[in-house]
Amino acid sequence: MAKPTRDLGVGDNLFTKKKFLSSYYIPTEEITVLTLGDSSKIKEENMGTAATPGPYMTNIKPCISSSRKIVVSTMVNIIAQHKEASWSGLASASHISSRQPFLHRITSKPVKFEKFVTRAMSEQSDNKPLSGLPIDLRGKRAFIAGVADDNGYGWAIAKSLAAAGAEILVGTWVPALNIFESSLRRGKFDESRILPDGSLMEITKVYPMDAVYDSPEDVPVDVETNKRYAGSSNWTVQELVECVKKDFGSIDILVHSLANGPEVSKPLLETSRNGYLAALSASSYSYISLLKHFLPIMNPGGASISLTYIASERIIPGYGGGMSSAKAALESDTRVLAFEAGRKHKVRVNTISAGPLRSRAAKAIGFIDMMIDYSLANAPLKKELSAEEVGNAAAFLASPLSSAITGAVVYVDNGLNAMGVGVDSPIFENLDIPKDN
Repeated sequence: MAKPTRDLGVGDNLFTKKKFLSSYYIPTEEITVLTLGDSSKIKEENMGTAATPGPYMTNIKPCISSSRKIVVSTMVNIIAQHKEASWSGLASASHISSRQPFLHRITSKPVKFEKFVTRAMSEQSDNKPLSGLPIDLRGKRAFIAGVADDNGYGWAIAKSLAAAGAEILVGTWVPALNIFESSLRRGKFDESRILPDGSLMEITKVYPMDAVYDSPEDVPVDVETNKRYAGSSNWTVQELVECVKKDFGSIDILVHSLANGPEVSKPLLETSRNGYLAALSASSYSYISLLKHFLPIMNPGGASISLTYIASERIIPGYGGGMSSAKAALESDTRVLAFEAGRKHKVRVNTISAGPLRSRAAKAIGFIDMMIDYSLANAPLKKELSAEEVGNAAAFLASPLSSAITGAVVYVDNGLNAMGVGVDSPIFENLDIPKDN
């Protein structure tokens, strides 16, 4: 499914903000690639082809055009005084479909370069190592636990890992499994599956999962007989890992993207023991259990990532029911697990403290819009956080580029964690605080 073409005017950006130079998530700033004097407009066409959706998308393919690839390499400063440029080695990975007319137009007169910064490009084959510092996860297999829709951090992380070349497996909470798989089959998520090169993220297999239960013996009768679990099997953590081992043998990346606090809207003083323990069980111990069972089939050099929140160390009124305690436990466990998994299995363990996002899960808390507004008003970077930014951070933490990082809490929140006061308070109205124009 090719994207519609659009006209690029002379001097227009061939790549725009939030686009990427390759299928690997290496972001670039807005750059003007070249100026062609009075040359006519160029057509830009995306070469990516949509995959056919199905209940299980199989055999994930590298998200790069087979004919050309862009590799982020060195920064090149090209000054206006440069002479005529040779276009014979220019890769077509900018998705310009008709190369001959393009070359015919620009070779009729000298090409004038203005002062700007761009990236050098080179062609690579699938079997050759990439130059520069790309996030290259080709040949890696990732299991993302807690994906049930297309608007949360788990989905965004899966997309970033897929864009870097990883094979994607997901675990979905059993009661949400049918609607998730149905949405995939019907193409409801196709727009959200689009990767930087225009192809669609492929999910090799979706597994039923309930990380609250370690083994079949732990499942209460009322849950086992619940109609929402009817028709599904092998969904406890132990059974899940056994199925993944049988199907694929091993994984390289584990992502924990799930949490639940049945009494999250209650103040801590009004939280019951059962509600408090349920929050810790689903939101923090579930990570210990998943990692414990997956470690024996994780390849050395692998990485495990979870998601936490600033409420673990700061007071966030309204984030109750023991959830702040669960996130604090998750961060403490990350440090201990980093030591144990690193020493025994050579696996790195980190957690991302993500800022507020309008996800389905966050909306259940009830005040997510206020938290986003607060972040916009007070964070050093005055912009709304995107799930994609958290996904990119996860891809970095899963890659060899972060091979010496473990036991860390990595903040991806536009810097809000660094603030000691809310600068939107009237108390600071007379201070010279930078604001948007």
